[in-house]
Amino acid sequence: MTAATLSIGFLVVLTLAVFVYWRISIVSHQRRLDQLQVRVHVNGIRGKSSVTRLVAGVLREGGYQTIAKTTGSAARVIGTRGEEAPIFRRGAATINEQVDIVREHVQTGVEALVIECMAVRPLYQEYSQDFIVRSDITVITNVREDHQEEMGETLEEIADSMSVTIPHNGILITAESRPHLQERLRRNAEARGSRMIYADPRQVLDEDLRGFDYLQFKDNVATGLALAKLLDIDRDSAMRGMWKSVPDVGVVRLRTYDIRGKKILWVPMFAANDRESVIVTHELLQAYYPPGAPVIGILNNRLDRGRRAELFATMVPQDLATYLDHVITFGAYEDTVTATMVAGGYPATQVHNLGETRNPSLDTILDTIASLVPGEHGVLVGMVNIHTHQAEMLIHHFAELLGDDQDDELAASRDPARLPGGSQRVLRATRGTSRSLHGDSGSDDDAGRGPESGGV
Repeated sequence: MTAATLSIGFLVVLTLAVFVYWRISIVSHQRRLDQLQVRVHVNGIRGKSSVTRLVAGVLREGGYQTIAKTTGSAARVIGTRGEEAPIFRRGAATINEQVDIVREHVQTGVEALVIECMAVRPLYQEYSQDFIVRSDITVITNVREDHQEEMGETLEEIADSMSVTIPHNGILITAESRPHLQERLRRNAEARGSRMIYADPRQVLDEDLRGFDYLQFKDNVATGLALAKLLDIDRDSAMRGMWKSVPDVGVVRLRTYDIRGKKILWVPMFAANDRESVIVTHELLQAYYPPGAPVIGILNNRLDRGRRAELFATMVPQDLATYLDHVITFGAYEDTVTATMVAGGYPATQVHNLGETRNPSLDTILDTIASLVPGEHGVLVGMVNIHTHQAEMLIHHFAELLGDDQDDELAASRDPARLPGGSQRVLRATRGTSRSLHGDSGSDDDAGRGPESGGV
């Protein structure tokens, strides 16, 4: 037998082994998916991570053993009791990560999976839906202008691109309210044999939002309520589940810091980076601002996000001038961004360059912010992107000021008060059994102090 024959034989055996391994992996993956009663694929331009968390909270409180996975500002796997674990990656993220999540976490007894769509290109989105997730319920949160290079230049094209994740003969839930886009999504759903449900934010009450300790949007909550109604989960349980869910690290938390003797309300709005979301968020935030406080917007421009830099430079004079008393530029494109804003009518005296053209120290940044606040109170709004040297210095400074009060989402996810109702009952029963075994029946002081007694 020649060396060539041996080599060919080895390649044939290797090919067969790879094929057998691939086939076994496919069958195992499909078997895990088939055991699930509910599979939810969350797509959309804005709010995917928040909606993934809220929907998973609804399912957990509704009695489903649920696994969720978000990409978001920090990738997380959320377990059946709401506990979170970070996802560590070797190299760049790929959609095959979703297969690993199913293999590692969809074990016996898991009944529901809520997974955020990772793909941007329509071909990958379609592959993710048809071969990896195979959801029977898909959420498209909204249609916004972003990722035009991959998904199309118009809103209609973007809607069509995301529609490839609509299941065949399933359900589409969307909070997209514009009639022509809503109708387009409806037609795309019907073409796949699916039914569209509109998540109407008008069903969300102001008191519903007060249960969240961060800025939450009615559209997102409405999506959770729509899914609850679909699955016959009562409204009270759905709201409890959403209140208990730990927010993504990128949510807008409003905190006031001392900067050079000024009380500055810090609004980290980096996650909203399309025109409509930014305008809606600015409008919503007005109710939170101290009366008469000047609002300073930070345009934080990354070198690899030139299109966003151009978008925001245009938006400032056209859409945000009534909201922003001053603009500070961080990062790249400062000269171009400033010229665009001034050409659009925004006063040059209200633009302050503190990015790569100056490479300022933290002290210079803080001094400038304080100098723009004539009174005691001011508002500082971070926009566009999160990662530039100047923004990271400022964020780190705020984190140091916060000290022990910093939010630890991983620790918060293990708070017994956030457990699903069923798990809380089991925990109480276990504690009661433990006390009985030790001859301690408890005292009146212990009454009503189970995990459910504390608010979220």
